[in-house]
Amino acid sequence: MIESILFNQTNQFFIHCIYKFKNKVIIIVRLGNILMNWDNLSKNVLDGEKVSKENALAILYSPNSELLSLLQASYKIRHNFFSNKVSLHLLRNVKSGVCPEDCSFCSQSTKAINDVERYDMQTVETIFNGAKAAVDRNSKRYCLVSSTRSPSPKEVDTICEAVIKIKKEYPKLEICSSLGMLTEEKAIRLKQAGVNRFNHNLETSENFFPEVVTTHDFDDRVNTARIVKKVGLDLCCGGLFGMGESMQDRVDLAFALSELDVDSVPVNFLDPRPGTAFHGKPNPLTPNDCLRALAMMRFVIPSVEIRIAGGRETTLKHLQAMALYPANSMFTAGYLTTGGQDYETDKEMIESAGFEVEMNDDISNLPKKENYQPALHPNHA
Repeated sequence: MIESILFNQTNQFFIHCIYKFKNKVIIIVRLGNILMNWDNLSKNVLDGEKVSKENALAILYSPNSELLSLLQASYKIRHNFFSNKVSLHLLRNVKSGVCPEDCSFCSQSTKAINDVERYDMQTVETIFNGAKAAVDRNSKRYCLVSSTRSPSPKEVDTICEAVIKIKKEYPKLEICSSLGMLTEEKAIRLKQAGVNRFNHNLETSENFFPEVVTTHDFDDRVNTARIVKKVGLDLCCGGLFGMGESMQDRVDLAFALSELDVDSVPVNFLDPRPGTAFHGKPNPLTPNDCLRALAMMRFVIPSVEIRIAGGRETTLKHLQAMALYPANSMFTAGYLTTGGQDYETDKEMIESAGFEVEMNDDISNLPKKENYQPALHPNHA
């Protein structure tokens, strides 16, 4: 290390240290202890102003002493668009463990050596029967996920037939499908069958993407996302934190999602699975890191559904309910290849924190609890 010097006198940014490595000078820049007025920032967002990348970075670097103020400010944005409701989503793994892609975090890749159950596309009847499980858990959306690079015409036929049958029985149950890369023709067929939303995550920033996947590139993912929007399907598109990406990568992902005009953002946190490149390595994420990441997403993309997705139980731990201050949605009853918190526990957690499971009267006639706002601070929104 050569030296450590102050970058400016406001203590907002400083050069932490300068290294000389292989005849190159590497400058490491850190954010200092920036004292932000999160409440004013949330008011600006609600007035229609866009958050800058610098402010988004400040959120991720903010100290733990400011976390409650940050969550309160993010809650005001969340409450403006979604009140206190939490929408639940149930996943269905319709084709498992046979994906040819090499996404280093995924246990369903054929490159991963593990005991994940492997099977081809399930039958129409099996997929249809899963819809009842979604309805029984007051899920707003039933999500059909296939481990594949791109669905074959026959697989699209199966999904479409199943969706038509589901919509006939449960017309208000929304359907999301996640089937890999799409052509415009396949996207149109899914929409015509009754699919409401298509998921295709960017996973990380364009800069960091080659560190995670090599069998396709970032532009491939963006292309599918644009096709989804073009044919009129809602776009569910998010990412995964904790793979070794920088704070700047996390911010760049959020802004890339904003540029795609996403409708829903699932935020996953790395849960290193057996057989993947990350298994056995320490997880760099703390629960507070996860909360700051969710808050950053809410500030950058204020009006969209933000979902607490994979890894919430293992990374957020006892702070899961706090994640509902910036986020308004979550998966329940497990994930694709791993278990998760059961529906009754999730429902109790949501209601104990002062939030309300979003019900669909056409699906469930269960009584709703009386609305009330959770009290994070005495001067809560």
